[in-house]
Amino acid sequence: MKIRTVGRHIKEGFKSIKRNGWMSFAAISAVAITLLLVGGLIATVMNINELAADIENDVSVRVYVDLAAEEEEQEQLQKDLENLENVENVAFSSREEELENVVGSYGDTFELYQGDQNPLYNVFIVDTTSPEETSKVAKEIEPMDFVSEVNYGGAEADRLFKMTATIRNIGGIIIIALIFTAIFLISNTIRITIFSRSTEIEIMKLVGATNWFIRWPFLIEGALIGFIGAVIPSAALWFIYNSVYGAVSGFFQGTYFSLLTPSPFMYQLILLLTGIGIVIGATGSALSIRRFLKV
Repeated sequence: MKIRTVGRHIKEGFKSIKRNGWMSFAAISAVAITLLLVGGLIATVMNINELAADIENDVSVRVYVDLAAEEEEQEQLQKDLENLENVENVAFSSREEELENVVGSYGDTFELYQGDQNPLYNVFIVDTTSPEETSKVAKEIEPMDFVSEVNYGGAEADRLFKMTATIRNIGGIIIIALIFTAIFLISNTIRITIFSRSTEIEIMKLVGATNWFIRWPFLIEGALIGFIGAVIPSAALWFIYNSVYGAVSGFFQGTYFSLLTPSPFMYQLILLLTGIGIVIGATGSALSIRRFLKV
C-alpha cells in the first residue's frame, strides 16, 4: 500500500471519529472504562504478588543447635546443611546474638540472662532456593546429628504458600476474563458504529472499491479509538498509583515489604494498556466489518 494511501486512510479514520461523534464517544468510553478496570486489577494483583513474594522470601528454616555440640560439630553440621539440595544459603546466629534480638524485641528484662544464664541456642538460619521447598528441607534437617529443634512456621507457613498461590491464580483468571469482556464490549460498540454506516460501505462496494480499501479506514479508526480510550485510564492510573505509593511506602519503611516502584512498573503498565487498546480496537473493527463487506 502506498504512503499516500496510508495517509488518506489515517485521515479518513480521524474524520470518521469526528463525524460519528456520539458513537465514537461511546466506543472510547467503553474502552476507557474497561481498560481502567483491567489496569487497576493488574496493578492490584501484581502488587499482591510482590507482597506475597516478600512474605515467602522472609520464611526460612531455623535450626537450633544442641547445647552439647562442640565447635567442630557445629562446623560439620553447617557443612551438612549447605550440602543439602534446595538450600541457597546458611547463616549462623550465636546464642549471644539471639539474646540481643530478644532484648531488642521484648525489653531489658531479658538482659538478666547474660553469660552462662543464657538459655537460648546457637541457630543456623537456612534459606531455600524457593519458598515451596521450605517444608521439605526442614524435614531433611530434623534427623541430623546435634539438631535440637527445627522451626519454619509449620502449618502456618504451608497455609501461607497455598494462599499466595491461590491469589495469583484467581487474579490471573479475573484479568483474562476482563480482557475477554473488553474485547466483547468494544467489538459490539464498534459494530454499532459500523452498522450506522452500512449504506456508505455498500455504495463503496458498488463503485468498485476493494475489501481492503474499505477495511483499512475502519481498522485505523478502531485502533485510534483503542489508543484514545487507553490514554484516559493510563493517566488516571498514573495519578492514583503514584498517590497510593507515596502514602503506603512510608508504612512499609523499615520492613522487608514494598510495593512495585512507579518506575518502571507504571511505564510498563501504560504500554501494556495502550497495546491492548489498539489491538482490541483494530480487532473489533475487523470482526465487525466482515459481514458488511458481503454485498
